[in-house]
Amino acid sequence: MNNLVVLPLLFPLCTAIILFFFKEKIRLQRAIAAAGMGATLLACGLLLTQVLRSGTQTLNMGGWMPPYGIVFVADPFAALLAAAATLVSSFCLLYAFGTVGKERERFYFYPFFHLLLAGVNGSFLTGDLFNLFVCFEVMLISSYALIVLGGTKIQLRETIKYVLVNIISSTLFVAAVAYLYGVAGTLNMADLSVKVAAAGQGGILNVIAVFFLVVFSLKAGLFLFFWLPGSYSAPPMAVAALFGALLTKVGLYALVRTFTLIFPNDPAITHAWIGWMAGATMVLGAAGALAYRRVLSVLNYNIVISIGFIAFGLAVSNRSSLEGVVFYLLHDMAAKALLFLLAGLILQARGTDQAARLGGLIRSQPWIGWMFFAAALAIAGIPPLSGFGGKLLLVKGGLQGDSFVLTAISLASSLIVLYTLIRLFMDVFFGEPKEEPAAAAAAPMRGHVVLAGALCAIVVLMGFGSEWIYQAASAAAGTLSDPSKYIEAVLKEPV
Repeated sequence: MNNLVVLPLLFPLCTAIILFFFKEKIRLQRAIAAAGMGATLLACGLLLTQVLRSGTQTLNMGGWMPPYGIVFVADPFAALLAAAATLVSSFCLLYAFGTVGKERERFYFYPFFHLLLAGVNGSFLTGDLFNLFVCFEVMLISSYALIVLGGTKIQLRETIKYVLVNIISSTLFVAAVAYLYGVAGTLNMADLSVKVAAAGQGGILNVIAVFFLVVFSLKAGLFLFFWLPGSYSAPPMAVAALFGALLTKVGLYALVRTFTLIFPNDPAITHAWIGWMAGATMVLGAAGALAYRRVLSVLNYNIVISIGFIAFGLAVSNRSSLEGVVFYLLHDMAAKALLFLLAGLILQARGTDQAARLGGLIRSQPWIGWMFFAAALAIAGIPPLSGFGGKLLLVKGGLQGDSFVLTAISLASSLIVLYTLIRLFMDVFFGEPKEEPAAAAAAPMRGHVVLAGALCAIVVLMGFGSEWIYQAASAAAGTLSDPSKYIEAVLKEPV
């Protein structure tokens, strides 16, 4: 057992509780929030190093052995995602200093920020479905508060829609968990994998599998993404960056974990559904990105395309495609956060993100412009930037799995991603300014530009250091393609 496994959840949880006692002391809140984030980042780094060196680590809470007790599991997939999520969150937190406004800071912005991170890391590291539900709820309740903080009309409207969708999906989640427990008699993921395989996945188990597919698709925005573009446009940019980088990834993680560990035995049913939904998501996301000229709207529909792209890798589920899923998830967290932070800097500089009202920004803000250009190339998968490695592995996996239609859709959607982001880059940064900056606009703070530059450097280094990322992604895909390693680590007995 390794107590380090629970620290990425425990540190942000304790930080949030401490922060609730310092409502009016904004500077102290910032210092505590930054210190808590640093401790969580250190714990994630140590855990990831240990997992990559020594294999999957587990912690049985209270000494109760699985499948009877609560177990936390850090395999390479979970440890990588927890480390990446915490790293990206630290950039969003620092960007929030001085941009979210003192009223939000006074009304518990930082406690909810850390609670959300606790829910995200807990979702990645839990080893049973009920605790996955609990961590999802911690994350979602925090996200409700972060969306609505500020109380503008658009925030209230989008919060109602976002809350209703997630209440429905959470109700379905509980029902699916109850049905599965009634059939299998356990909620431990490793134990479920053994029992579902022994029972032969079919009949009622396939119905429950599709139930879970609907639930996690709603949370990930896979095909059922109607709530996403509006909800992610409402909060301040630091929160939008956090949501764009992390929230859908937790839903995708749950899909990948469930359909590689618990329900991998009847791909003709479950994975065929995932494939259709992935293709439709990429097509509809591309249509949305082409239809809009507002920076935030284009970025939100690019999130939708990425969701379909990652689900395409899960639908194929061979070794190459799963390596691509892990690689692309890591890249997408960093690159999406960078694009949203840059969108925030554009808003600071001109007071609007409507491309039709912008133009010529490269003269006054060249660093923002060229960072946006680099992020656009990385998202589109142009070598040698970070998106290339993941896309190459996904396409290779698609061709090896004879999924030619999905592979063609993924390549076409990548071209549309490149076209929409470069069109945005040209509209916003080149030509003559179409309007004078809004009265509320101000020059972006140098610290925020430096912060975006540091995240941009990570995105670039992920491309040039893709060999290291590939080795880590390959170790994670090894656990996903061969669940026996995960099961042996949790149940402590050979499969």
